[in-house]
Amino acid sequence: MTAIAPYRCAARRANDGFGRLLHAEWTKFRTVRGWVVAILLAPLLIVAVAFLQRSECGIGNPLPNGTTFNSACPASPIGPGGEAVTDSFYFAHQAVSGNGSITARITSLTGVYPAHGGHMAAAANPLAGYQPGVQPWAKAGIMISASTAQGSAYAAMLVTGTHGTRMQWDYTGDAAGRPGAASATAPRWLRITRSGDTVLGYDSPDGTHWTLVKTVSVPGLPATAQVGLFTTSPSYQVIKTSFGGSSGTGGQTLATGRFDNVRVAWAGAGTTWTGTSVGAQGTGPAGVRSGPPGPDPFKGKFTQAAGAYTVSGAGDIAPDVPEAADGNGMSAQNALIGTVVGLIAVIIVAALFMTAEYRRGLVRLTFAASPRRGRVLAAKAVVIGLVTFVAGLAGAVIALPLGIRQLRDGGNYVLPMSALTEARMLAGVAAVLAVAAVLALALGTLARRGVTAVTVVIVVIFLPFLLGTLQGLLPLGAQEWLLRLTPAAAFAVIQVVPAYHQVLAPYSAANGYFPLSWWAGFGVLCLWAAGALTAAAYLLRRRDV
Repeated sequence: MTAIAPYRCAARRANDGFGRLLHAEWTKFRTVRGWVVAILLAPLLIVAVAFLQRSECGIGNPLPNGTTFNSACPASPIGPGGEAVTDSFYFAHQAVSGNGSITARITSLTGVYPAHGGHMAAAANPLAGYQPGVQPWAKAGIMISASTAQGSAYAAMLVTGTHGTRMQWDYTGDAAGRPGAASATAPRWLRITRSGDTVLGYDSPDGTHWTLVKTVSVPGLPATAQVGLFTTSPSYQVIKTSFGGSSGTGGQTLATGRFDNVRVAWAGAGTTWTGTSVGAQGTGPAGVRSGPPGPDPFKGKFTQAAGAYTVSGAGDIAPDVPEAADGNGMSAQNALIGTVVGLIAVIIVAALFMTAEYRRGLVRLTFAASPRRGRVLAAKAVVIGLVTFVAGLAGAVIALPLGIRQLRDGGNYVLPMSALTEARMLAGVAAVLAVAAVLALALGTLARRGVTAVTVVIVVIFLPFLLGTLQGLLPLGAQEWLLRLTPAAAFAVIQVVPAYHQVLAPYSAANGYFPLSWWAGFGVLCLWAAGALTAAAYLLRRRDV
């Protein structure tokens, strides 16, 4: 009996791999001219908005003494970490060498502020119209500093107007100590001890029982440093919000700290103190030295009598925060706000990338050629994600330096940022566009209609962004929750300056502050995209085409 061999087709088996699917979907995308044009439009829109960022700063601003300051906004001092800072206070100090400690008791911290949100009066009594009151973050205490130059490395133990005892260092560091205000009946004892680059801060209710508040490293301290007593008080600011905008009133404030039981256990310590108005506030622009203390009370002063010291000062020792009363700078994130506009073109293309096949009936051919529908959806997601990432990165790389230059050409001081922060912003813009495109693709798969998909994306991204950033439209708490729970949280990737609790400022998304960190906000968008993509893959396998 003769065995008959089974028939084997000589034709090569088709390659149905994922690489083939990617190539097929890329071919579909690049052959539709409208999609290519729209994707190229996205970075152009980002760049165009950056070009419009030019705004004049400091032109014709009236000063408290009745003159006009016609110049660019002043640059801020740079702190030890490379960040812009505000650094204005009165310092009664002396030079000491090596290791040692300084101890002082504070018996009161008082202050005055403008009764009607005005400025210092240009009259015989410069504090006419002021009323008693201490700013919540007014500060009086003891300090060790590298020098009296603005931006110097330092560590300080201090009492505040309403936030109790604190240890603060190098402008951004803050640790809480004993709560409550200082008074004659409840004084606050403070102590700083130096050992090399290590500084320890203590507080005590009685000068006998001490509590360690914080141990910090201050590598910028030289062998010979300045130690002493200081006082400062941030400017007064009241912000009123309304639909689409806000307005503010305020002015400089003045604080006075009273000290006694001052002991300096240090090599080179003496009984002579030098008074320095660091970054003298005065009647000129904040941060500009106005000369030695004079009749202007905001330049500060100190007096010494019978072992007691009184130190008065104005200003702040803190990070430079945009929109704060004592802040000078603008954030570079303004240069990338066009990301919101560029996203419109991206989501339209991403939604049509799937819905166009349903509208034209081509989806049957696609699934006939590649029956594994989940892989088709994955290939589309990879293609549209990569295309929009590249387009977004190109737009951000051009828009960021262009927007910064436009801001500076208008006389604005742009706050410095690290190379790592800049790279994160550029990659973040590209990533937000890519993941939002995947979200739009998934919603297009679920809806099967381009108009419906685009509408849904607008509702879940753009509407929360507008409601969360437009001042006065919703309560601040509601705005923050919208920007925590919706995909609009991802716009936090362009935020440069964080919100510091020790700096008073109108912290809201309208002023560039998002409630979540950049990585958490981006994570919210990724969760939305992953959920929509999972639902789309499930229904794609179960529904008829």
